[in-house]
Amino acid sequence: MTTFAGKKVLVTGSSSGIGQAQIRAFRKAGANVIGVDLHSGTETDFVCDLSVLTEVESIAKSIGSIDILCNTAGILDQYCTLENTSAVLWDHVLKTNLYSMFYLIQQFLPKMKAQKSGVIINMASIAGLVAGGGGIAYTASKHAIVGLTKQLAIDEAKSGIQVLGIAPGAIDTPMNARDFTENDGQMAKWVANETPAKRWATADEVAELTLFLASPKASYMTGAIVPIDGGWTAQ
Repeated sequence: MTTFAGKKVLVTGSSSGIGQAQIRAFRKAGANVIGVDLHSGTETDFVCDLSVLTEVESIAKSIGSIDILCNTAGILDQYCTLENTSAVLWDHVLKTNLYSMFYLIQQFLPKMKAQKSGVIINMASIAGLVAGGGGIAYTASKHAIVGLTKQLAIDEAKSGIQVLGIAPGAIDTPMNARDFTENDGQMAKWVANETPAKRWATADEVAELTLFLASPKASYMTGAIVPIDGGWTAQ
């Protein structure tokens, strides 16, 4: 296993799901990990609304420099079409999913550049690569994250900063709990059947991919959006 001893890692979305799994994986690998979330939890060190710039500025000042930033926090939009998406919902989804990443990167990138090293891993989605993985606001936000990741990677490669994206497909997390509970779990069954691998993945599988991308083994990778989707986008 790659060790992350001596590395300082910041993970957002720490209270559950993929973010929580990432924190536990990094800690197991020896990293000093800081968890940030809107809600308190066993892996949350800072409770913060990442869609509010002043709150992000405050926690960034407290945290100081980091080696690895995992922008994992995000929300769904319940698959709302444009006609069913209010301006309030649109604003909330984009601020939570996209603006939060911009704010955090803006705070920590200068510190990484001063160190001449750093890894930024943004949580995209298959909805950032193809349509159908979410509603209009969610899909728009995830497509924007893909663009942010690629442009930032090109801009900062010369500074020794790696920027990567992960594009999960069907991951069994609390965020997707409704798919398993409503209508006798018919949505979860349909998704598994439509996925070539015929199953949902676990948050731990995404966390293991994160550790690889953040490790020296992936040092030549930057600007890549890596699907972990059981073959969904290969269809």
